[in-house]
Amino acid sequence: MRSIRPLLAVTGLAAALTLTATACGPTEDRGAGATASASPADGRGSGQDGGAALPADLADKLREHGVDPDKWKDGEWKNWDKDTWLREAKDFVNPVIEGLWKPERMRSAESPQKTMAAGAGVGDQGATDPEPRPVRAEAEKKPYHENAAPVGKVFFDAPEGSMVCSATVVKDPANPGKSNLVWTAGHCVHAGSAGGWYRNIAFVPAYNDLGKTPAALEKAQPQEVAPYGVYWADWVATSGEWIDQGGPTGGGGAPYDYAVMHVKPENGGKSLEETVGVALDVDFAAPEAASVPAMGAWGYPAAPPYDGALMHKCVDRPGRLTLTPGTPTMWRIGCTMTGGSSGGGWFITKPGGKLALVSNTSIGPVTAGWLAGPRLDRGAERIYTMMSEKFAGQ
Repeated sequence: MRSIRPLLAVTGLAAALTLTATACGPTEDRGAGATASASPADGRGSGQDGGAALPADLADKLREHGVDPDKWKDGEWKNWDKDTWLREAKDFVNPVIEGLWKPERMRSAESPQKTMAAGAGVGDQGATDPEPRPVRAEAEKKPYHENAAPVGKVFFDAPEGSMVCSATVVKDPANPGKSNLVWTAGHCVHAGSAGGWYRNIAFVPAYNDLGKTPAALEKAQPQEVAPYGVYWADWVATSGEWIDQGGPTGGGGAPYDYAVMHVKPENGGKSLEETVGVALDVDFAAPEAASVPAMGAWGYPAAPPYDGALMHKCVDRPGRLTLTPGTPTMWRIGCTMTGGSSGGGWFITKPGGKLALVSNTSIGPVTAGWLAGPRLDRGAERIYTMMSEKFAGQ
């Protein structure tokens, strides 16, 4: 059995995340300041309650693919016909449908559980370490806005229904102090080789701030469910490998299963970073696993025995996992979190005590004893840099 001495850094990781107290209270000024992109959504889509028309550029893009914009905002987005399911990187559209993500709809969202079942063939190639012992997930301290403010939930619609993942607010080099960037998994935004972009993608930081039970959430105030409001993705980027090779159990796309979202608030306001009070650095040059004493994963596990209401974390010494020959080595830690924690950030403490995101939850076995996440390579850095530059100064 491995010594637990390296895991003494657990306290340091938790303490680092605890320093993310908000810049303003969770019920005060909310929202992000971005107002434009290659696919701006400054207008408001109409939910079932009516509202403004879709922005012209979004409407034009839908028309290009044979989709009636008026029908889209009135429910045509529920049509998952393969001919109209946009899948290429340049074709992402996600018009705001105001009021769609009500608290009750958030509660009913399910985890993309299939993506959490690792394929049977786990390769070695001399780059896979022994399977880690399970580490029991620990509930995060409440309120979340004081202990893990940058962690939240991603909600989206898929052919199977409303789904949920986890995600993290990260820094934007082109907009210091005013980031609207969110890091998650590729399989939380795109179906991979067999499908296209998911729809109605939105981020809720510090979801269920007070950590209420599902029963108590039914009577919770909106600000308790979404303390900073709802942020819609107005542009998303994931790896070409995930789009081409990703599958229900990760597939060949698992080592590239990462995504960056640019978000904007449903109801207007300051940038996401200003509102939440913090955004984390992203480290694309993390040391080898043997040199990392502890790595922590945060998220909202939703598949049994969890219910998706509470934020959890696991901290373990990372190992290596290689799935197939010729693919990059992934990080792996012991953790009992299940589907729903997908996309949640993995963090290390860097010299000087600074916290940095180095991966995100991608796959894990049905038995839920460990999790694996991609190493963030040059491809991941290019996507991150592109997203930052795309919205520079906005």
